[in-house]
Amino acid sequence: MFPIRAAHPLSGSITRFTVEAPLVARKWRAGQFVIVRIAEGGERIPLTVVTADRADGCITLIVQAVGRTTRELCALRAGDALADVLGPLGNPTPIGRHGRVACVGGGVGTAELLPIARALREAGNEVQAVIGARTRDLIILEDEMRECAATLALTTDDGSYGRRGLVVGPLEEALRAPAGLDAVYAIGPLPMMRAVAEATRPFAVKTYVSLNAIMLDGTGMCGGCRVTLDGQTRFACVDGPEFDGHAVDFDELLRRNAAYAEHEREADRRWHEGCASRGAA
Repeated sequence: MFPIRAAHPLSGSITRFTVEAPLVARKWRAGQFVIVRIAEGGERIPLTVVTADRADGCITLIVQAVGRTTRELCALRAGDALADVLGPLGNPTPIGRHGRVACVGGGVGTAELLPIARALREAGNEVQAVIGARTRDLIILEDEMRECAATLALTTDDGSYGRRGLVVGPLEEALRAPAGLDAVYAIGPLPMMRAVAEATRPFAVKTYVSLNAIMLDGTGMCGGCRVTLDGQTRFACVDGPEFDGHAVDFDELLRRNAAYAEHEREADRRWHEGCASRGAA
């Protein structure tokens, strides 16, 4: 069992957890993830590690409640425990000294982006950060991103905070600026990452995206997370999760990620019904 030391709500649907996992904390590097199970027989879900403290053996996870398992996870509190935390898995993010780098985060993808932005700054890059979400309540880690970035642009779809619009707006401005950009790292919903890759393509700027493909075991054995890059099959869990955004077949990946949408809706419906019946009892 992996004890939860702290659970802090960041918004109505997003929670930051501190979990005791000393072996993971000892080996983790920016960009790597863990596979988590809440209880025996439960669903296995991949979660990117935000920070790791080797001294106290804890890792930080940020989770958005969007389906049955993540809702159950976000209902846990300090003193509870997770059945399994497997990792660190995947490859560390390729961190180079590029020069002027944009780090673009969408929604809870900002949690995955933060350690990468920090690592890029420590490597000597000038980090230009852009983070966005549908609405102000879903903007997270603003202060932390501001600390590691030379500039920070904020966007919301509804205009409730920062600039109204999508993250590609400030990104395109940075690409067109006289200094330009030397590399871009983007993490968020698949449509957002596809839009970022298309924005950088005409400028031939190296663009890294972190692919949240369907993932079961995290070891490459199930094949569920396969993605196509320039016509070649790769596996997000062992070959990624970061890939060249200009090579990704996003249309295929979007179709694959929607394969279990109906099952996910049904599981979520049963979870809500169960909560309602327990409340009535």
